[in-house]
Amino acid sequence: MALGLTGTGMQASAQTVAGFETRATSAYVRDLTTGTVLLDKAADVPLPPASMSKLMTLLMLFEALEDERLSLDTTFTVSQRAYQMGGSRMFLEPTDRPTAEDLIRGIAVLSGNDATVVVAEGLAGTEDAFAQMATRRARELGMRNTTIANASGWPDPNHLMSKRDLGILAEHLITTYPQYYPYLSESEFTWNGITQPNRVPLLTAGIGLDGLKTGFTSAAGYSLTGSVQQGERRIIFAFGGLDSERARVQEAEAIINWAFRQFAQVTIAREGEVMAQAPVWLGAEASVPLVVANETRILVPAIGARDLDARVVYDGPIPAPVAAGTRIGELVVDIPDMSQMRIPLVAGADVAEGGFAVRAQAAASRLFTKVRGAGQEALN
Repeated sequence: MALGLTGTGMQASAQTVAGFETRATSAYVRDLTTGTVLLDKAADVPLPPASMSKLMTLLMLFEALEDERLSLDTTFTVSQRAYQMGGSRMFLEPTDRPTAEDLIRGIAVLSGNDATVVVAEGLAGTEDAFAQMATRRARELGMRNTTIANASGWPDPNHLMSKRDLGILAEHLITTYPQYYPYLSESEFTWNGITQPNRVPLLTAGIGLDGLKTGFTSAAGYSLTGSVQQGERRIIFAFGGLDSERARVQEAEAIINWAFRQFAQVTIAREGEVMAQAPVWLGAEASVPLVVANETRILVPAIGARDLDARVVYDGPIPAPVAAGTRIGELVVDIPDMSQMRIPLVAGADVAEGGFAVRAQAAASRLFTKVRGAGQEALN
């Protein structure tokens, strides 16, 4: 890896990559370990999410548990509206009193439309009130292209989510609620004597897929939001618009294989590693080390791992005093077939202002420069 030093300005950018041809009409794939967006196809277009939006209902339930408004053994009432829901069901009866934990499984494993309505009514009184509450929460999470109209994903022209928003939601569920995430990988759940399997494909395929949610309506097509852990790496993905269950399974496996086999994770710099020395103006020291604040790992194409090029950029010289930890520059890494990766660099040490001798020397240097310039003009 080549390393050069320049003094150009700084501008942050995200790392993205292209190169996978998906059959989905919209798709989003992100490597959570490095933050690399591997695939973005119409990822910001609001589209019908079908049952994948049940993840939002789960989030609202998880937050109620975290806030201690509920416990896992809190019971809920099954309304007539919930009982009459069609599509995929948990098969709740009006006389049932399911617990919050039962309903988590009824949604996460069985994709029960009836279970989502029970949760919505239990949290907000009505499903409409719940939809408004969930939409506000989505906006707070940065899900700018999401509008929730119901708790189940039942077809509604106003019920829309983008694939990037589904990725944001999946990442939030995984990282914020690791204690509840395992429910999404349970293979089956039995309620009222009826055992149903988890609808997420490839859970037992041995490729690391461990949740989250399928979806299907005529408008959404066959869709999937999923997450995969292999070794130290985890990816999340969301796609939709396929024409069959078989195509959905094939596309999921193709995305997983591509994401893990075509990229290698490398450590570009370790915490505290000195990348360059930046000159300091009027400092007690002539320079300050520029170091990486945190260990930085990136993804690179497997066939291009040896072709990285990197350079340090900053605006210098750096005026004294300099405090350790102050962001001063960036390490810019150029990766074949991918966008630039920009890694913040900070001062690795304190540099105090120079004393009288330093300031006098600087003044003498400026005077010498002026005199030499005047002399050159006289000769001309």
